[in-house]
Amino acid sequence: MNTEIKNTIHASDIEAQYDEKAKRLLSNKIILAYILVNTIKEFQGMSPKDVASYIEGEPFVGVVPIESGLTNVEKENDGQRIVGMNTEAAEINEGLIRFDIIFYVRLPLANSKKSDISQVIVNVEAQKDEPTKYPILDRAVFYVSRLISSQKERDFVKTNYNDIKRVFTIWICMNMKENSMSYVHLTKDDIVGDYQWKGRLDLLNIVLIGIADEVSQQDDKYELHRLLNTLFSMDLSAARKLEIMETEYHILTDDGIREDVTTMCNLSQGILEKGEAKGEARGEEKKEAKIILNMYKKGYTLEQIADVTDKSAEEIEAIIEKGC
Repeated sequence: MNTEIKNTIHASDIEAQYDEKAKRLLSNKIILAYILVNTIKEFQGMSPKDVASYIEGEPFVGVVPIESGLTNVEKENDGQRIVGMNTEAAEINEGLIRFDIIFYVRLPLANSKKSDISQVIVNVEAQKDEPTKYPILDRAVFYVSRLISSQKERDFVKTNYNDIKRVFTIWICMNMKENSMSYVHLTKDDIVGDYQWKGRLDLLNIVLIGIADEVSQQDDKYELHRLLNTLFSMDLSAARKLEIMETEYHILTDDGIREDVTTMCNLSQGILEKGEAKGEARGEEKKEAKIILNMYKKGYTLEQIADVTDKSAEEIEAIIEKGC
């Protein structure tokens, strides 16, 4: 295995470890609570510490498949059929696309008894930047649709569509030009008449959050953006990140959070170093290609250029063809 392939594999491994730690850090209930307070109206104005208690169980992180027919798992328990999120044997289907983070959260209903609650499903996706191969909104629509359709036989049975739970898919895109947040949801336009059809327009909810490169200043408007930028910044030290989390957001940074933040900082340094090394290598390649093209234009033969540059005739021909 040559050095270039080894370096590529090592760089990919570092990025994979970073992504795993980032998801783990993001899945902490108190972090998720800050996201919920800033994205779901029922939680607006509430203390994130209180909201964290409404998150049921532990969030599933990178283990629930998105593919049709694989999101749910069916079991038998004492003769009873039980359907839940499919988190078993993830290694068997390594090629599957999985939700980054998915969890249930209870919503207290206004002016109702404490026991009278509704439940929604929330999916959080973290992206290093806005994808270029496809529109991110299209992917979000697919995810939110799967969150609805996968509920059949798990959260509602047969034709009991009134039992469908509201779903939220929240996309966090880093390295954007500016901070932003958009809410995409269903609306009703009356074309003929104004008949009030029964049903809920609030079932599908998409939130797109853009995080700028620089850490936002302290401002209520950018409270969530500053927290997320702090967590994933490649410029801030681990100590500074933990200080902001503790002093500004009153987040109790336990050993788990401290370990994840420190590890992410170490991994991000490795990613930056690999990026710089890759940039330097590309610079050398461009310089070498320029020399080869200049020699070719001056009439040097392929054999002469190969002798000077220690490259094969085939490599030189490829560079000349690309340069012309």
